[in-house]
Amino acid sequence: METTGHYTRTAVLLHWLIAAALIAELVLGWWMQGVPKTPPGVRAGWFNLHKSVGLAVMVLVVVRLAWRATHRPPAEDALPAWQRLASHANHAILYVGMAALPLTGYLGSAFSGYPVKFFGWTLPAWHGEWAQGKAFMANAHEAISWVLVVCVSLHVAAVGWHLLRRDGMAGRMALR
Repeated sequence: METTGHYTRTAVLLHWLIAAALIAELVLGWWMQGVPKTPPGVRAGWFNLHKSVGLAVMVLVVVRLAWRATHRPPAEDALPAWQRLASHANHAILYVGMAALPLTGYLGSAFSGYPVKFFGWTLPAWHGEWAQGKAFMANAHEAISWVLVVCVSLHVAAVGWHLLRRDGMAGRMALR
């Protein structure tokens, strides 16, 4: 059974913007851990870029959720019930993770005593240095990133499965 429904252009655009930014953030986040602390400006520059893109992802996720709340997705009638359930569960975890990851990153930065910059603009500091809070947020940030890697991998594997089956599900999020 083939499905013919498609997501709106806005939903598709937000999906691919968030996907590209999230993958870039995951790669940058792990790569920048190896950037030497001296000279100090180089490492700070990469961390500030990572923070900026992360905050932008959080804004995009909020926009995507607002769009989703006001626009019905295409029907999934062609899927067995267990696949719909797995898809909905994975998407829920993805959205929670995509919101929680930048939040824990922001809070970890706020608790570090270093300023949080959004593409060069320093955001107001609302909390001073708190070592235990920073350590907790850093651990949560890393754990959530691993959860997202697993969920994104499952998502991509499901897309591959639907492409192989040629059931039309993967084409619902195609750029047109």
